[in-house]
Amino acid sequence: MTNELLWIIFALVNFSMLLVIYRIFGKYGLFVWIGMATVVANIQVVKTVELFGLTATLGNIIYGTAFLATDILNEKYGKDSAKKAVWLGFSALITMTIMMQFSIRFIPAESDIAQSGLEALFGIVPQIAIGSLLAYIVSQYFDVWLYALLKRMFPKDSQLWIRNNGSTMISQLLDTAVFCGIAFYGLYPFDVWLEIFWTTYFIKFLVSLLDTPFLYAAKSFSFKE
Repeated sequence: MTNELLWIIFALVNFSMLLVIYRIFGKYGLFVWIGMATVVANIQVVKTVELFGLTATLGNIIYGTAFLATDILNEKYGKDSAKKAVWLGFSALITMTIMMQFSIRFIPAESDIAQSGLEALFGIVPQIAIGSLLAYIVSQYFDVWLYALLKRMFPKDSQLWIRNNGSTMISQLLDTAVFCGIAFYGLYPFDVWLEIFWTTYFIKFLVSLLDTPFLYAAKSFSFKE
């Protein structure tokens, strides 16, 4: 199976699982999903793969589901619920970062087999950690604000795709700019940095396109909450 086909299947599985969690647990399932997604995305991002002729990191799909989850909250429950979810995700991410920095500094036993793996996953330099945290909070807060603005400008159900794609695609561009600008500042020549920036955003752009049908499906769900 090619990476491209696996990536498409993986994206559909991620978005479908989000819908299942939302269908079972409602709004609170989205809160939990956002916290989980931000943590898992920052673990997956360590792995690089070849996709569509580009070198890209994993994590973009599940990170994209966090934007979908906040869009669902914004659409059905209002901006305040979406903001609360953003801060929950940020809290989960910063808590995981702090806890794992302590964990990898314990001297392992001679029989330990996990230290090298944990260091590879969580031994991130402060520059990357700060870039990840700031990119998340800035882009997610912007996404919540922009979605609410587009909802006022394009309020019809038939215009849902405009609200979703407009807010997510622009917010993901901001997220990429903040993360790459901080995490990779001074590490690469500008032309290499620019290539990393555009390839990262291209993958996120594809994820944004894929999530639209799932937002329509989520909007059709009704709950007694």
